[in-house]
Amino acid sequence: MVSYGPQNHSYFKYKGWFMTSIYVGNLSFDATEEDIRQAFAAYGAVSAVNIIMDRETGRPRGFAFVDMPDGAEAKEAIEKVNLSEIAGRSVSVNEARPKTDRPRRGGGGGGGGGGRRR
Repeated sequence: MVSYGPQNHSYFKYKGWFMTSIYVGNLSFDATEEDIRQAFAAYGAVSAVNIIMDRETGRPRGFAFVDMPDGAEAKEAIEKVNLSEIAGRSVSVNEARPKTDRPRRGGGGGGGGGGRRR
């Protein structure tokens, strides 16, 4: 049996309630917040839908996160929506993992060595 609560990595606290965060991958670039909300609302209350956008282009990156307040409903939604179609594309759905601290990209690389010393 899965233990639901603050120790579970896919939960976070929002205004005193613990929410289950669900990752939705392989999402069509045409999918709207309402398309995603409808797919998950069939299994319970949906608190939020967050379609991740590219910072530079402002276009969707092909994945989203859905927050549901009830752990049992979220589990059922994950099982039922996984591999189903949203906006004409089969999606991959699972519990979101916590964001890990990763080193920032870019910046590095030292300068060149210069010429031969005499």
